[in-house]
Amino acid sequence: MTPGTPANWAGFTTAEPELAATVEARFGAYTHHTLATLRKDGSPRTSGLEVRFLNGELWLGMMPDSLKALDLRRDPRFALQANPGDGTGMGGGDVRIGGRAVEVEDPQTKAGYVKEVEPPEPFHLFRTELTEVVRTYVEDDAYLVVQVWQPGKPLRTLRRT
Repeated sequence: MTPGTPANWAGFTTAEPELAATVEARFGAYTHHTLATLRKDGSPRTSGLEVRFLNGELWLGMMPDSLKALDLRRDPRFALQANPGDGTGMGGGDVRIGGRAVEVEDPQTKAGYVKEVEPPEPFHLFRTELTEVVRTYVEDDAYLVVQVWQPGKPLRTLRRT
């Protein structure tokens, strides 16, 4: 994997299997998460979203002509934040993924997604290309730990007191 070249979910899982499992578990703990996209004027828009990890990909499905889908069609950059859950415990840490979303028009690919997920139709389907995965958590009640993964680079771990 070359630095700066986006990776799909399978590429991330191959590069950092332990972190990938933690991230997927954090997203699997709750149904709804927060997606940030860019509006026409460049300002951020946040929206609720469900995500799916299927066949080595992280998928984003959206209602037809939703503002977030239109945003991604215009500018594919996104940030996806896992639902932190109730209270302040954040079991497993705070997790976010940055990257680009590529709309999938291929009928066969969409049919495979429909078979697995059964979304309301019609819908937009986006495959993600990851540029960064970040996990933040507290270790031993003493350190704030930040793990940062980017394609083609080693996992960076920062500890702050």
